Amino acid sequence: MTTPRTNPDSGRTTTQVAGLLLAAGGGRRLGGRPKALLTHRGRPLVEHAAQALRAGGCERVHVVLGARADDVRSRASLPDCVLVDNPDWEQGMGSSLRAGLASLTGTKARAALVLLVDQPGIGPQAVARVRAAYAERETGYPQGARNARERKEVRAPLVSATYAGVRGHPVLFGSAHWAGVAAAATGDQGARAYLKEHADDVVLVECGDVAEAYDIDTEEDLSRLG
Repeated sequence: MTTPRTNPDSGRTTTQVAGLLLAAGGGRRLGGRPKALLTHRGRPLVEHAAQALRAGGCERVHVVLGARADDVRSRASLPDCVLVDNPDWEQGMGSSLRAGLASLTGTKARAALVLLVDQPGIGPQAVARVRAAYAERETGYPQGARNARERKEVRAPLVSATYAGVRGHPVLFGSAHWAGVAAAATGDQGARAYLKEHADDVVLVECGDVAEAYDIDTEEDLSRLG
């Protein structure tokens, strides 16, 4: 079920890049503590990630919830976000990606910029860079971006942040790719297989100077939270 707090499109004529936050995981390796509710700098991780998408330029933000979704709703402040329930969250990140993309169908979004809730080292600057690569696609690739098909426009863009050349998040999918991404998203693989298959079309934008792409997966990782 998709539950909007408000209508992010009200009064706007276009909303091209929507933020899509995957925040449904149950934190199996963290003793069953949902990652969305882990505290960082006094607030739940889901708030930090949603704010990163907002501050990075995404006017519409959809947040996919799963484990303890009711607790996330009651404890996290997510104003103007569209909250999307994923009843199949235990099947892995692929199910959340499918649910999130489905929730964007019929909106004014022409691209989905995907961020994971358990990567607090990725903030607005990385989001803005990936978003800018999409915005500049018609006038040539932005400085710092590269593509195997040099000097050729990617009409249905795929954009990915990289860290020392290694692909990571955020990642952006033009709407023409949503059906293919959803079909390939299984288990915890998310869009990995689809991006590998379309590697020549992915615009890569280095973000290692403005973000850190670590995950909060284990008890040891909790030391990274403030």
